[in-house]
Amino acid sequence: MSQAVEACRGAAADAGIELSDVDGIISFSFNNDSVSSQAVATALGLPAPRYLSDVSLGGQAPSFLVMQAAAAVSSGMARNVLVFRALNGRSGQRVGSTRAPGLAPTFRYPFGFTAYPQFIAMWARRFLIETGGSELDLGAVAVAQRKWAVDNERAIRRAPLTLEQYVESPMIADPFRVADCTTEADGACAVLVTSFEHARDLRHDPVVIEGAAYGTGKRSGLDAGDAMLWPDMTRNYTHHIATDLWGGAGIGPDEVDMAQLYDCFSSSVLLAMEGLGLADRGQAAEMIRSGATSPGGRLPVNTNGGLLAEGYLHGMNTVAEAIHQLQGRAGTRTVEGAQTCVVTSGALTDGSALVLRRERRAA
Repeated sequence: MSQAVEACRGAAADAGIELSDVDGIISFSFNNDSVSSQAVATALGLPAPRYLSDVSLGGQAPSFLVMQAAAAVSSGMARNVLVFRALNGRSGQRVGSTRAPGLAPTFRYPFGFTAYPQFIAMWARRFLIETGGSELDLGAVAVAQRKWAVDNERAIRRAPLTLEQYVESPMIADPFRVADCTTEADGACAVLVTSFEHARDLRHDPVVIEGAAYGTGKRSGLDAGDAMLWPDMTRNYTHHIATDLWGGAGIGPDEVDMAQLYDCFSSSVLLAMEGLGLADRGQAAEMIRSGATSPGGRLPVNTNGGLLAEGYLHGMNTVAEAIHQLQGRAGTRTVEGAQTCVVTSGALTDGSALVLRRERRAA
């Protein structure tokens, strides 16, 4: 609760609005690991909340809930909506440490197929087999993102990482090593969604939602292990929503200046880059190795170090990083001149994405 309140207060203050002007709060939780929007509204002392929503989702949620907040504002159901995520992911309930809810665990647990890293590792191995890749492709993601994390004071993992160090690190769930896995953390993050007209009067240049999409393929939603029901584990939800996302935004993947891609594990970056058309099939890792996604590259990716290095707030901080970058407020990591950014939320069967654009106000 204290983290949620701090993040929401901070987001409102950063935008330059009073908490009394906030009339909507949206959040999400995974296996009841957080506090409700209504409880946070009470703790913040909001005088008249009109839109409160709690969604039972994990990393698929951040972009999706920003979409929901935008819909609430556009329809007149709320004026200023805070979207937050707060959890004790390190000191409290850790992903994979408790029995996941749902029907299928009864059949998986007896033979030890219990933890989320195992599910995603199956996808990663299948992807590498089908695209002719190797574990070094995963290492390329971890090494490149650590270059960004070095200059991020919020990042938990800030020490530079070489490919040699990556290869020498312990295996967690084949083909994942330590650096391929997200960094669990206690923390919170919040963003404010309001109308474009109102945003132009606030403290910073508005970041406009140009396009958005949510989707999934068949046979998802059973439980945390439903990923094993998919017929093609080499393409995730980004492959299914790309047409809607780019069509709604009115631009293509070659027209964005940067990408903030959900990375609970390193493989999801490769899947998203190829699913969205940022890289050709089987070419994402080579693009990363070329330096294209690193500082100074033509398509910066995960400029905060990603969830792998900054910390696992289920991707809410991925959305925040996109906003900070487009507003030119990411310190020494700021990508100069960036006007557009694609953001993804989710790793496997379902997820969401945003295309964001900076609107510069007249001096």
